[in-house]
Amino acid sequence: MRRTNIFTSFLQLSRNFILGILLMNSFILSAQGASKESFEAGNAAYNEGDFTKAISFYEQTLEMGQHSAALYFNLGNAYYRLNKVAESIFYFEKAKQLDPDNEDIKVNSTFAKNMTIDAIEAIPESQLARIQKGIFRLFSLTAWSVFALIWLWLFTLFFIAYLFVKATNSKRIFFFLSILSLVLFAGSLSISFTLDQQQKETQYAILFSNNIDIWSEPNQRGEIQFTLHEGTKIQLLEALDEWNKIRIANGSEGWIKNVEFKSLNN
Repeated sequence: MRRTNIFTSFLQLSRNFILGILLMNSFILSAQGASKESFEAGNAAYNEGDFTKAISFYEQTLEMGQHSAALYFNLGNAYYRLNKVAESIFYFEKAKQLDPDNEDIKVNSTFAKNMTIDAIEAIPESQLARIQKGIFRLFSLTAWSVFALIWLWLFTLFFIAYLFVKATNSKRIFFFLSILSLVLFAGSLSISFTLDQQQKETQYAILFSNNIDIWSEPNQRGEIQFTLHEGTKIQLLEALDEWNKIRIANGSEGWIKNVEFKSLNN
C-alpha cells in the first residue's frame, strides 16, 4: 500500500511538472504572438505616416521583452521622421550593437548623426586595432565562448587518441591536432575574456540634454572646456556624486553634472 502511494505521488508530481512546462511554453508562445502583432501594428502605422503611433506600438513590443535589430532600427527611423535627434541616434546605436554589419543601419545612423550640432571626428585607428576589431566582430561573445569549449573537447579527444594509438604516423597526426586544438582553444578563450571585459568596463551613452558644459574638474571651480549637445555619443568613465567623467570620440575628456543621458549598455 505504501509503495502504491509513493508511485501515485510520483506520477502526480510528474504530471504537474509536465503541465507546468506546457503552460510555460504556452505563455511564451502567447507573448511572442502578442509582441509580433504589436510590431506589425507599428510597421502599419509607420507606413501610414503616423510615426507617433508607430513608436507607441514599438515601445509596447519592447515592454514585452522582445529586442531585435529590426525593432531598434524601426524605432530609430520613426524618431528620425519626427526630428527627434537623440532618440533616433540612441535606437540606431542599439540596432548596430545587435547587427553591426547591416548597411541600412549604418547609412540611416549616419543621416541621424548629421542632424546633431556637434561635429566630432573620431581618433583614427591603427591598422592593428582595425584587424583586432575585425576578428573580434566575426562572432558574438557567446559564439566565441562556445568555440572555446569545442576546441577544449577536441584537444582532450585528440590527446587521448595520441596516448592510446600505437602507429607512429597516427600518433604524430593526433599530437599535431591536439596542439592545434589547444592553440585555438587558448585564442578563443582569450577573445571571449577580452570581449566580456570590454562589455563590462566600456560604458557608452547618448546625451539627451542640450547645451551641456564640460568641466575640467568635478566642481564648478574648474574651467569649462567645451560644450556638447543632444545626440552626442559619450563614453562614461567615472561617477562622483552628481558628476560623471566622460570621453568623446576625439579623445577629449571632462566632467558633466546633472545631465540626462541614456546608457547603451542596458
